[in-house]
Amino acid sequence: MKYLSLLLLCVAMQAQDLSVTKFALPNAPAPHQHPFWTFENKVETSVLAGLVAADAVTTQRGLSEGLREMNPLMRPLVTRGAGGQAANSALGFAAGMGFAYWLHRTNHYKAERITMRLMVVGEAGFVVNNIVEIR
Repeated sequence: MKYLSLLLLCVAMQAQDLSVTKFALPNAPAPHQHPFWTFENKVETSVLAGLVAADAVTTQRGLSEGLREMNPLMRPLVTRGAGGQAANSALGFAAGMGFAYWLHRTNHYKAERITMRLMVVGEAGFVVNNIVEIR
């Protein structure tokens, strides 16, 4: 009799567990993750890549005409010719895009948009400055 009551108690507990899960609330949906590669980011990244290339060309042209690199951190790279300039451009572009992606992954979407636009404006300023100095 003792074992029968223990068995009935176990069956009752199992039935109770099933009924609790039947009426339990569903899990909350995951927060909506915005995609990083939106049309806006694709355009801004393309423009930034073009500006980085223009900066590299105008910097090398200015160096060949006797001007000097103003950024002391990048000066050792850009004075090594096209290879150093390519490394400088790749490092700068990767750092900027990496920072923007980190902002995106940490759900700072507004800061990501502002950062992307500031990078484009800043790089455009460098290119314009190079062109003015060369002429």
